[in-house]
Amino acid sequence: MLDKIKREGSVWSSLLKTLSDPVLLYTALVMMSIMYHYRSQLTLVYGLLSLVITWLGIRLFDFMQKHHFIGFFLYIAIFSAFTFLTGQCIELGQEDYPISWGLWFLTPQDSVEYNAWYTMAVFLLFQIFMMSVIYYFTRVRYRIFMNFLIFIIPFAIYGKEYEKMPTLLIILMAVGYVLLMIRFRQLGNTEKVSVVGRKETWQSVAAYAVVFAVAATLIPKPEVEADRTMLETLINADALTDRLVEMLNVFRDTTGGDQFRQSSANTPVYYADAREPLRLKTSTFTTYDMATDQWSASANDSYALRGSDTPIRIPGAGYAAEAIQKAAELDPDLKERYGLEEFCSYKIREPREHSVTIYCASQQGISAPVPQFAQELKSTTYSDEMSLIRTGLIRADGYAFSREDSFVFRYSGDNFFLLDDNKEAAQLLMRDDYGSIVSDAYDILYAENYDTWRPEEEMEIYEDIMGASYLAFNTDGYGDLLLDYCGSKKIKELAQELTGDLDNDYDKAKVLEYYFYNNGYTYDTEYRKASGENAEDFIFDTKTGVCYEYATAMVLLARAAGIPARYCEGYNMQSVVQTDNGWRGYVATANDAHGFPELYIRGYGWMSFEPTMTDLINDSQSRSATNSLARAGLLILLMALAALAAILLYPAVSHKLFLMRSSKRSPEEAVRRAMKRICKLYGIRGTKTSQEAAQAVRARSGADISAEAELFDRTVYGEASLTEADREKAMGDYIAAYKALKETKKQRRRNKRRPSARSG
Repeated sequence: MLDKIKREGSVWSSLLKTLSDPVLLYTALVMMSIMYHYRSQLTLVYGLLSLVITWLGIRLFDFMQKHHFIGFFLYIAIFSAFTFLTGQCIELGQEDYPISWGLWFLTPQDSVEYNAWYTMAVFLLFQIFMMSVIYYFTRVRYRIFMNFLIFIIPFAIYGKEYEKMPTLLIILMAVGYVLLMIRFRQLGNTEKVSVVGRKETWQSVAAYAVVFAVAATLIPKPEVEADRTMLETLINADALTDRLVEMLNVFRDTTGGDQFRQSSANTPVYYADAREPLRLKTSTFTTYDMATDQWSASANDSYALRGSDTPIRIPGAGYAAEAIQKAAELDPDLKERYGLEEFCSYKIREPREHSVTIYCASQQGISAPVPQFAQELKSTTYSDEMSLIRTGLIRADGYAFSREDSFVFRYSGDNFFLLDDNKEAAQLLMRDDYGSIVSDAYDILYAENYDTWRPEEEMEIYEDIMGASYLAFNTDGYGDLLLDYCGSKKIKELAQELTGDLDNDYDKAKVLEYYFYNNGYTYDTEYRKASGENAEDFIFDTKTGVCYEYATAMVLLARAAGIPARYCEGYNMQSVVQTDNGWRGYVATANDAHGFPELYIRGYGWMSFEPTMTDLINDSQSRSATNSLARAGLLILLMALAALAAILLYPAVSHKLFLMRSSKRSPEEAVRRAMKRICKLYGIRGTKTSQEAAQAVRARSGADISAEAELFDRTVYGEASLTEADREKAMGDYIAAYKALKETKKQRRRNKRRPSARSG
């Protein structure tokens, strides 16, 4: 009997058969697509975990099919176990986490910190649901529409946050769905239907799947700009949004840039009655951690200079040189002590000032949107107390700013260093003792301001500017943080290489800003950083990231070059909007969120820069899913061709490998393997005897393997020892059977072609 051969591989063949179950594979694929949204780095881990759980689940469901009564209660027990484990995960996740699981689940993932236990709870819920419904609507009650609803669930999860599912997962999901439906609609044996020629049928289905995937990706598609206005306004979720924003303020002391790596809602956040594009700042961070690749806000980033009603003068942008000149005018000893005679001879020209009104279009947090180069908050509709923060931000001391609030700011242009004399005057202040100059100037202005009964508004702003300058160069506190580049020798060496020949901060900053334009850096929202990857890796290795990476890199390089710097976040307001009543202004949406660096330029103050490759941002962001699919289609086509080549070459390669291995086996093992391989090639079942197998081979191809059959019986049933001559005889029969079968197939193909040739 050949049953002994069959038993040798029965365990492995059974395992491989269960692991190739289309329900099992499709369920794991759906779970991978869902979990990529919650933790892309662990997608494969969740996929393997889903594979194991689904494999066990299918065994349970098969048992339920045969034992309905017991199976029902068993399923209830399993479902209860999943529910219990989900509850435990939620409880563990709530420890030291500021928001509930429900709120976390409803909130965009780029707005909250990763919570491993909450994510596991999501996995368990989707796992029990997906493996149950996919099994039921394929093997129990075939319903193509219900399977389609299951198919679109992952897309709905991504769609709610404007996040694009990876192209590979899209294609695998689509092909997997088509194959699953074909398998259970057309290729499944039932009591009434028996599928014959399954191998040939699956070859056609596989060819169709490849053609489907390639055609779906390569055929040009129209570019469509979806208008989601109606969809986004169907539900009035103001109260929920307000609650979300209020509770999510707990995450605003740290940032890792995840919000910039995926598309967000294009719902308006701010409108501006302005004549030019603006950059709005909403938060500032000083401390960077290389280990976690995160920025955090220090106490100085939230320190309130004073509480005040409007107008609120905002120190920071410009006026530093003018304030030092004013201090030297009040106390000539300052001029003599630091040799500032030439500097004081320059006439500092102020850039032209503008006014802008910013309207909140959605629920906000505790920070007002401060425009770049802001000089003053002139007025606001906000009626509660506010504070001016040391970093130039305006913070709400009472309730958070809301969608009903508006702000009127006065701000200057960004052409300070383009005006006559300004750059030369500021350059005279770019000295090593600049910290001492601003410290003494601050003391002079402070004394002048508070020695009078009626402090002058001009003196107050000069004092604030010198106070901010002094803090930036105070080596005992905030100033140390602003120069901390994490001790990276590589960053220090690069900064010195780029700026070592320059003698002023502004020129150094511009060199650092343009460095990223000219040295092979790529802006890519789809790039996923590896665990432990940080700013140093971005600068020297990957050179791929979003605005967070560019801004972080420039801050650290500036610090290494001796320029105080900090990381900021806000919005780039560049899109023009016009209403039906004729109003024209600018709008910032969640998609316009942006990270950027601020550097302290001696003689000027705090100035923001743009190292992000904006000329490539538009190309990257406008790169449609169609283009991505086209690239994936080419990849699929190449993979299909490679698979086809492998299939065509497999018989010959497998034959050669078998001969090589047989020469190294014992004669007994070689004979057993030869019979097993002949039966496999000829499709002979394991229930046949060796003699019956020899007859089947002779009937199909004319080959004679009687010597192999006799040797097989001797070694398997007689347990006789064989010689090298016996090995050669057996291998000769195998080679003859292999060649005869090959020739028979060729002849069959020739016969198929002959009728068509005669009909032509």
